[in-house]
Amino acid sequence: MTDTTHAHSIPASVCVYCASSNAADPAFMQAAERFGEILGTSGVRLVYGGGGIGLMGAVARGAQQAGGKVLGVMPAFLTDRERLFHEVETLVVQSMHERKQIMFEQSDAFAILPGGIGTLEEIVELMSWRKLELHRKPMVFYSPGGFWDPLFTLMDHTIEQNLTPSWFRDTWRSVTTVEEILPAMRQMAPAGPQRDPTELM
Repeated sequence: MTDTTHAHSIPASVCVYCASSNAADPAFMQAAERFGEILGTSGVRLVYGGGGIGLMGAVARGAQQAGGKVLGVMPAFLTDRERLFHEVETLVVQSMHERKQIMFEQSDAFAILPGGIGTLEEIVELMSWRKLELHRKPMVFYSPGGFWDPLFTLMDHTIEQNLTPSWFRDTWRSVTTVEEILPAMRQMAPAGPQRDPTELM
């Protein structure tokens, strides 16, 4: 796994993890579409799960309509459920593992928008890889109204219980507007926080 992001530079490709449900709060849908538009107008390629529904579809439509490049990655068994967005380049793969690996490899940074158990599973794996120092790519949560606060509270709990190192708190950022996502990524040096070698792994 290699990082291509340079400190304080705009990432070339951003992976977005988010919900695939059309039942999501309309405000979340609007924010996802707006973030896609921001990516498109900024010349940043969107990498996402390939679906045409929910926040996934909204972010892809926003990027595509703004003239941006988009790469979707969809497991074959989900093509009906998550409805391929045929207007953009899409890779159809065989497994969830393959999907996540390609999305990781094709991205310089990660934006996490509101989502359910699927989004949670994706981001926890990504955070685990960061804790294991398998990557140092920026991770930025869009957390309107404190959406992701329960996750951050759980992370703090594991740190307080000496199960996760305290430096791990500095491996992500949380913002309350989608306009703040790219600036936050630019501010995160790829090298990440320096770890005390005597501290708990």
